[in-house]
Amino acid sequence: MPLTYDVLSEQNATTTNAIIEHYSSSDDFLALAKSEGEGILQRDEEDASKLQRGIDIAKDKGVLDPNFIPEEYISVDVLGKSPGDVADEILVKVRTSEGGTGGGVVVLCGLSGTGKGTTVATLKEKLEKEDKKQVVCWSNGNVFRSVTLLAVTWCEQQKDCDGFDPAKALTKENLASFVDMLEFGKFNGKFDTKICGLGLDLLVSEVQNTELKVPKVSKNIPTVAEVTQGEVVLFASDAIKKMGEDGVFVLLEGREQTVNYVRTPMRFTLTLSDASLIGKRRAAQRLGAGALGEAGEGAGEEEITAALDGQLAKMVKEA
Repeated sequence: MPLTYDVLSEQNATTTNAIIEHYSSSDDFLALAKSEGEGILQRDEEDASKLQRGIDIAKDKGVLDPNFIPEEYISVDVLGKSPGDVADEILVKVRTSEGGTGGGVVVLCGLSGTGKGTTVATLKEKLEKEDKKQVVCWSNGNVFRSVTLLAVTWCEQQKDCDGFDPAKALTKENLASFVDMLEFGKFNGKFDTKICGLGLDLLVSEVQNTELKVPKVSKNIPTVAEVTQGEVVLFASDAIKKMGEDGVFVLLEGREQTVNYVRTPMRFTLTLSDASLIGKRRAAQRLGAGALGEAGEGAGEEEITAALDGQLAKMVKEA
């Protein structure tokens, strides 16, 4: 496929595949891809380990059932398939599954680089256009931010706290209290999360880019998240269930450790039978983004190739 400006500016799977094809015999590209792939796998393993520690804490506290067994995952190999192909393969099963004709929940997992985000976006588009569904893409991020805001606010109201004190704020009793201050339901005619407690009365949709992203919240999220995995998982599971029962189709992307606790028969894991493609995709994404910024609008193929070569040389040197 020619590396035209139109292809480069798409910044999607077509762009990535064209760059991988262009550099298929390049030792520098293969070296960069190997480095990117190893880095992704290492980060995935580290993230999984951290999440599992949080889940284990929740089990020890009795928040999560240690004997819980999720429904079986359906494996989907994405090798050689477009995002549309992958989405269609999933939708065949979704449309014939229990709940596939009304509201429901689709859980999507997989290693970084397997295309989860793109697949979720494609599923949403197809469900809305082809099936006329009301679709919501759920993320636990704002729930963690809401709990963090409450924990920080609690510290601010304590005379013996000098700033955020996790040892005092994040007790089992406090965390249960903070989560009780969150309510998921319909507010102003749409589903939302309400924060009500410690003098706060907020709707997440209205403060997700303001109060929930101030430094005192953002910098303390990792500390709070490690010990609230169980509480947030249960809150999210209940919220997602409510939406599904109301006829909303929920797409949930995440890691198995947390999405396991959301009940649904529609569970999928994206895999790549050629693991080297994970690194190649990430390398191509980085090259494409860098070259687009360097090449001017309407650049010809020679200019684009030169920009890509320059980005490759730079990245190999930095790797």
